[in-house]
Amino acid sequence: MKTISVTHEGNIAILKLNRGVTNPVNHRCVLELIDAIEGIKADSNLRGLVLGSPNDKFFSIGFDIPELFPLSKEEFRQFYRDFNQVWLSLYTLPIPSVAAITGHAIAAGCILALCCDYRVIAGGRKLMGLNEVRIGVPVPYLGDRITCDVVGIRNAREIMEGGDFYSSEKLLEMGMVDRIVPLEQVLPEAMEKVKFLGSLLPAAFSMVKRNRVEVVERQYLANKDERERIFVEQWYSPDTRALLEEAMKKF
Repeated sequence: MKTISVTHEGNIAILKLNRGVTNPVNHRCVLELIDAIEGIKADSNLRGLVLGSPNDKFFSIGFDIPELFPLSKEEFRQFYRDFNQVWLSLYTLPIPSVAAITGHAIAAGCILALCCDYRVIAGGRKLMGLNEVRIGVPVPYLGDRITCDVVGIRNAREIMEGGDFYSSEKLLEMGMVDRIVPLEQVLPEAMEKVKFLGSLLPAAFSMVKRNRVEVVERQYLANKDERERIFVEQWYSPDTRALLEEAMKKF
């Protein structure tokens, strides 16, 4: 059974994570996301992407820690490298993208949403945040750069250094989301936004977007090997392993 689904509504692709209620991301899911995003990028008929979840509990809880914890260092390094490719491919996708956030978006799941051009979230208790520091690792470098780009240095500092989760109202205030709507309106609102953006001349839109994202892309590519080494070493440090074991109890 596939861990994601891709459907189409006219010239809009709708990609949904589909790994149970919490949508944890494992290596298989990452590889399927890579294939799906590359396929969307290669389809000249498509004018936009909506990224979402089939349930209203979680957009994604982030890394599938119970599955990733026992991996060898080399196996985890390959997963981490591939997941960063997902983030970069989504962030630099030439066509417009909108995240339809019907449930909590946590850690790597939060960054997936931030990789989209716009974010629509359901009202009520729907939380987003980057809690990596609380389980003993930094926010991955690419996620760090994207967060700073989306919300600015001051808000990014609070989000990443504190590791808190934020309500939809606070997310809107900080710039992590663009709209709060009733749950049943999340997908229609996301579709409306992406259809409008997709109606613009593709060459013009893609260049406007390229001008925005290329600075982050250059920063990441120039530093990715060293930052990858640091993250992987920290993931396997004794103190972090102890915190990860505690975190697994919540899965």
